[in-house]
Amino acid sequence: MFVDSFIGYLRVERNYSQHTLRAYAGDVRAFKNFIAGVDESLSFSSVDHDVVRLWAASLIDSGASAATVCRRLSSLRTFYDYLYREGYVEGNPLSSVQGPKRRKRLPVFVKETDMDRLLDEEPAESDYAGCRDRMIIHLFYGTGIRLSELVGLDVKDVDMAASVIKVFGKRSRERMIPFAGELYRELKAYIAVRLSFADESAGALFLSAKGGRISRSAVYRMVNSQLKRCCFAKKCSPHVLRHSFATAMLNNGAELGVVKELLGHKRLATTEIYTHLTFEELKKTYEKAHPRAGIN
Repeated sequence: MFVDSFIGYLRVERNYSQHTLRAYAGDVRAFKNFIAGVDESLSFSSVDHDVVRLWAASLIDSGASAATVCRRLSSLRTFYDYLYREGYVEGNPLSSVQGPKRRKRLPVFVKETDMDRLLDEEPAESDYAGCRDRMIIHLFYGTGIRLSELVGLDVKDVDMAASVIKVFGKRSRERMIPFAGELYRELKAYIAVRLSFADESAGALFLSAKGGRISRSAVYRMVNSQLKRCCFAKKCSPHVLRHSFATAMLNNGAELGVVKELLGHKRLATTEIYTHLTFEELKKTYEKAHPRAGIN
C-alpha cells in the first residue's frame, strides 16, 4: 500500500517520468524484500539505520556499483521523507546513512573527426527508414537532445520559420533549442520525406515502420549500430551523442552557461563536468605534441 501511494505521489505531485517511477518502485520493493528476509516482523515503520546500512552492505557484496547503491539509497530516502510527511513513520532512518563514495567518471564522447566521417558519408539507404535514422543521428549530435525528448517530438514541435525545436525535458520542463546550417537543411528534407511516408502534418516526428511513434529501444539499437561504425568507445548510445554535442560546443568556444541551457540542465554544476572533459583532451594533446612533455 505504501509503495503504491508513494509512486502515485511522485507521478501526480512531482511529475516524474514512467522510467523514473519504475526505478523508484523497484528500489523500494527491493528493500521491502530485503527486510522480509532479515526478519519477518520488520516493517517500513520499524526499521532503523542499522538495517539500512546492512542492506547497502549486501548490495555491495552482491557486486552492485557505488553509483547503484547511492541511487537506491536516494530512492529510499525520498520514500521515507514521504512516509514521514504523511505521518506513517516518526523519522527517516536514512538521515544518518551515507552511500559509498563514487568515482567521478568523465562522460564518453565521440571525437569530432569521427562524427564528421559518419555524418558526411553517403547514406546506405534512401527509403524512409534510412532518412529517419540519418536524421536522428544529426539531431542528437546537433542539439544534445535526450533520447526520451527525441522520441517524444511531434512534427509541430519543429518550427522551421523560427529555426527552433520545442522540447519537453525532465518533469515536462519546456525549452527551445535553435538550429541552423546543415541541421536546418537536413530537417527540411526529412520532414518532406516524413510527410510523404505518413500523410499527416501532425503526430510523431519519427515513425516506426508501421507508422506509429518510434520506440526508445529502436532508436537505441540504431544509434548503437551506427556509432560502432565510426568509433571504438566502450559505450555507443544516444547519451554518448549528447556528451559529444556538449564537448564539441565547449571545444569550439561556447560559454558554459549557453551549453547548460541547451542541454536543459537545472544546475551549472551538472554541465561543468564537460569542462573537465575538454581539459583532459587538452592535456592528452599537450603530452603527445610537446617534444619535452615525456621527459621525466
